[in-house]
Amino acid sequence: MHPRIEDYALIGDEQTAALVGKDGSVDWLCLPRFDSSACFARLLGDESNGHWRIAPRDATGNCTRRAYRPGTLVLDTDWETGTGAVRVTDLMPQRDRAPDLVRVVEGLSGEVTVRSTLRLRFDYGSIMPWVRRTDGHRVAVAGPDSVWLRSEPEVRTWGEDFCTYSEFTVKKGETVAFVLTWHPSHEPRPPQTDPLDALRTSVEDWQAWSAGCRYDGPYKEAVLRSLITLKALTYVPTGGIVAAATTSLPEELGGVRNWDYRYCWLRDSTLTLGALLSAGFHQEAEAWRDWLLRAVAGDPADLQIMYGLAGERRLPEFELPWLAGYRGSQPVRIGNEAVNQLQLDVYGEVMDSLSLARHAGLSTKPHIWSLQCALMEFLREAWRQPDEGLWEVRGGRRQFVHSKVMTWVAADRAVRAVEDNPELDGDVDGWRAMRDEVHREVCEKGFDAERNTFTQSYGSKELDASLLLIPRVGFLPPDDPRVIGTVDAIREELGHGGFLRRYSTDGTTVDGLPGDEGTFLVCSFWLADALHMTGRTKEARELFERLVGLTNDVGLLSEEYDPVHECHLGNFPQAFSHIGLVNTALALFGDDEAG
Repeated sequence: MHPRIEDYALIGDEQTAALVGKDGSVDWLCLPRFDSSACFARLLGDESNGHWRIAPRDATGNCTRRAYRPGTLVLDTDWETGTGAVRVTDLMPQRDRAPDLVRVVEGLSGEVTVRSTLRLRFDYGSIMPWVRRTDGHRVAVAGPDSVWLRSEPEVRTWGEDFCTYSEFTVKKGETVAFVLTWHPSHEPRPPQTDPLDALRTSVEDWQAWSAGCRYDGPYKEAVLRSLITLKALTYVPTGGIVAAATTSLPEELGGVRNWDYRYCWLRDSTLTLGALLSAGFHQEAEAWRDWLLRAVAGDPADLQIMYGLAGERRLPEFELPWLAGYRGSQPVRIGNEAVNQLQLDVYGEVMDSLSLARHAGLSTKPHIWSLQCALMEFLREAWRQPDEGLWEVRGGRRQFVHSKVMTWVAADRAVRAVEDNPELDGDVDGWRAMRDEVHREVCEKGFDAERNTFTQSYGSKELDASLLLIPRVGFLPPDDPRVIGTVDAIREELGHGGFLRRYSTDGTTVDGLPGDEGTFLVCSFWLADALHMTGRTKEARELFERLVGLTNDVGLLSEEYDPVHECHLGNFPQAFSHIGLVNTALALFGDDEAG
């Protein structure tokens, strides 16, 4: 049986990441970047597509226990056997030049024979490299990729069945370390990494970073783990934050709702910025803001919903037919065609993010305001258009209410910027008129008076969880009867197993896709926020507690949750879910005197 999504833990070096299963196998690793091709792709296929397992030789199942070292991304996996106990510590040290995957085996008691099974397959499991031994190391080469495996000289290593095997025995206090290093095949081998020094330094660096967390309320461990996960999903050379470390983990087991999330979405920008700033991580917030400025530079009409790690605009979507998909969920997709969609809400996200950055006192740049003015000039004419909405539906454009609300946000933040900063100059009268017109139209065309709820799009009877953000962005106050009615209707109609769907997939054509999906975790956090804002804090805290209870054994969340089969769904770990956890904790408990 294929491991469950929640059976995985994340390690990474802030340029790429690996997923390690409870069975001790690294089943996903893209090198050298998050969006590069994978050399371990068992996650989306089987063992023949590449993996690296280190476990007691006779172990057939999962480990006894595992945990991150406090405040770090260093993972300890413990195994207890009939002859003794052993620990495998996995990490990816912050790189100097080349990415390293370090695995340290330590004897805890008795004597345990351990086996390493390394099967490298480049290009998402499709290319078998040429492996040779040189200078006591193993080197695998195919095309542009070269990977070196270094282990202790006394460890017996051999090739068999197109795999590299190692076997050794450890007693209490003994350690055996492996280092896997990637570099371009045309370049000389990079300097060797000392694995034990890398382990010590990584623990120190992560714990020093975590000490900067300002939140000290209830669920601090869950909040800090979410912040560490966001840090791990950051591409540190540019400051961009990927939505997830994976592609094509399904929103429905066996279904077609499988997308590539290894890119940076503008829709996440305000919530990400707010989480980082509120938790005390100004440096990361400023790096994200600067990535945002570079990515959106250019003609406002060309603003995209997502970009590559460095702001790349072309992310062509194609399929990998040789991968069977996670538990048969095909197709496996690389790239994301949604990059070509029109989503007007991103203009509001950008304007809101830059407004938040200005209020937070992030360093100013002279061109920011001129960029914002250019965005507003485009939006003044474009806001009336139908679009695909923030969920990237593939069922055609509509007049989505959330998109209109976010164009109101854009105009509102532009007006407020001029009102609060006399040195800024802009068409404030025109922006006020636009703001009023958008507000009036949304309340007239996007509200169902009979049911006392805003709807997914103009004239629709369908609901959408994004409408829960209406009070959060200030479109209407939380005590407005229309807001309370919308919260109640969404909870009633989109609730499933105690959590929340994004929208209904029953008999609707809005997303243009067959099948179903699980409950969307960030939407459930939004519901908790909305309940809190509308005076139902006890219910909000109960929901938050249930959501925290969905984190796996090492505190990670995927995109969705299936309450029927009680399993995680979607790409993993999901930045949006962890952003939701942080922001809701701050909203519910950030002002607690006891916190």
